Amino acid sequence: MKKYIFLLLALFFIVACNDDDDGYSLDKFWVNIATVENPNNGSAYFLTLDNGTRLWVAATNYQGYRPQTGQRIIADYTILNDKPEGSTYDHDVKLNDAYNILTKGIFYITPETQDSIGNDPIGINEIWIGSDYLNVRFYYGAYNKVHYLSLVQDLSKEYTDGKIHLELRHNAHDDSETNRINGIASFLLSSLLDNTVTSASTLSLAIHVNLYGDSEKVYDFTYHYNENRTSVSDLDREIFNEYKEGTAE
Repeated sequence: MKKYIFLLLALFFIVACNDDDDGYSLDKFWVNIATVENPNNGSAYFLTLDNGTRLWVAATNYQGYRPQTGQRIIADYTILNDKPEGSTYDHDVKLNDAYNILTKGIFYITPETQDSIGNDPIGINEIWIGSDYLNVRFYYGAYNKVHYLSLVQDLSKEYTDGKIHLELRHNAHDDSETNRINGIASFLLSSLLDNTVTSASTLSLAIHVNLYGDSEKVYDFTYHYNENRTSVSDLDREIFNEYKEGTAE
């Protein structure tokens, strides 16, 4: 009888230890875009979501994964616990999986670099501003060559609408369109502030894209650079897996 009671108490203790105080379960996960903060190039680092939520990678499935500061990633993570109010970050997490997003700045085009940038058509699934980044979910046809994607500003072109005009450029390097490739890229917008004299807290952007079908489309955005935090939504796991086949640089 005493042995039976001891077994029941031991079972209760194990269950209690696996039921954390914050109600998080180790079999629950989130998939979000995040920006890395890893100044020491270590295997433990911070991730900041586009809504400002800050995560500390306390555990990981990839001990050798050391993303650099400023790298944008799609993070598949499990929340281990919440941090008290006033802490420098919001949650301890376990990183289950990660995909490095193509992360670039804005390229300021010159007549000498015009041809190397290319302007091949591309498909757009989604385009939006999150935090200080223009994010693009794109697709293109490819076979066996590396494609290049750039966000450029051509200062030789003049516009009178008061907007900052940028161009999303795709260089397919004459690749054949045998397979559909899906990808995602993030372009840091903060350099626009160095080249713009303004006392406002927003910039009006016009993003030109050469879409499939021989048509150019212009996407208009307002970049709130002093209060640019946006809500985040969980990404679909299937979308996450699509990007691992991308070949753009």
